[in-house]
Amino acid sequence: MEYRKLPHGNESERFSTLGLGLGGIQISSEEEIEKIICEAIDNGINYFDLCAGAKKVYAPFGRAIAGKRERIFIQLHFGAVYNDKGEYAWSRDVDEIKEMFAWEMKTLGIDYVDFGFMHCVDEDADFDKLISSGVFDYIKQLKAQGVVRHIGFSSHTPSVANRILDTGLVDMMMFSINPAYDYEKGDEYGIGSVSERAQLFRRCEAEGVGISVMKPFHAGQLLDEKTSPFGCALSKAQCLKYALDRPGVLTVVPGVRSLEDLYALLASIDADAEEKDYSIIGTFTADKADGNCVYCNHCQPCPAEIDIGLVNKYYDLALSGDVLAVGHYDKLSVKADACLNCGHCTDRCPFHVDQQTRMGRIADYFEEKR
Repeated sequence: MEYRKLPHGNESERFSTLGLGLGGIQISSEEEIEKIICEAIDNGINYFDLCAGAKKVYAPFGRAIAGKRERIFIQLHFGAVYNDKGEYAWSRDVDEIKEMFAWEMKTLGIDYVDFGFMHCVDEDADFDKLISSGVFDYIKQLKAQGVVRHIGFSSHTPSVANRILDTGLVDMMMFSINPAYDYEKGDEYGIGSVSERAQLFRRCEAEGVGISVMKPFHAGQLLDEKTSPFGCALSKAQCLKYALDRPGVLTVVPGVRSLEDLYALLASIDADAEEKDYSIIGTFTADKADGNCVYCNHCQPCPAEIDIGLVNKYYDLALSGDVLAVGHYDKLSVKADACLNCGHCTDRCPFHVDQQTRMGRIADYFEEKR
């Protein structure tokens, strides 16, 4: 299992790249829910999104993490509530949210939460309501008290996400990332153009805001050629690797319904490089992806040993205003100016990027920054 550090966190705040969402686990019995969480932790998963599909998930989750609290990280949503039948709902009422939070903490048997998320902020009106109702102030108060260690939010909308980032108060964003959404082949939750979404992810990395990824499989549609908007199925391993390669992403939190689902995810995250290669998307997103490096490294191996994907990423981040990108680039042992102009990378690129020309442009750019 790979772990990635929260930029605005301490050294111990390192998250497993495979996290776990609890949105579908409620179909299992409480006994199996507890087993799934225990098995996940035993296999190195330490990041959990606690926006559950039903109220029944909390008690077995609390039992599973008893004695393991310092080993895991929880993002809890302020606005996700449950009706009298224990079914998921949502609210912007601060009193209802306070009552829900108290119940969650007691049922889970914890005295702090790692991330207090503003839940499902998809429209400007959502954020306005969180401010006017006092929910945002309540989360800030809890952070000041140490009950919430970091503030975050979940959203599907780049423009709203940017507005929240403008506050400078958030350390984590939950966002929907998958090829269908990023290349405008998704549903109503795949909001924003290719460039808008890419700029948002680069901004998060530049400003040290981590991203936890929801909907990596496009609600499972990408895994079946009959439902995939591309008419071609991708594997879980490809989708997970795709999400983890986006700038700013620290962890992906797909849902599970059973132990079998969990084992399938663990196998996917441990798959070899060939199984994770998602460059096939270049064959069915030509209208959107053509000419843009997506850092897939399908161009490897480079005869000059340039990490072409990483060089491109640092260049894009620098252009988007990341003041640290130049330093990261300078630390590379092999830089863009080592390009041999052999054409190997350009010939192999599924997105038809002229990497030879781009390496020259990148080398000149960073030379000017010195």
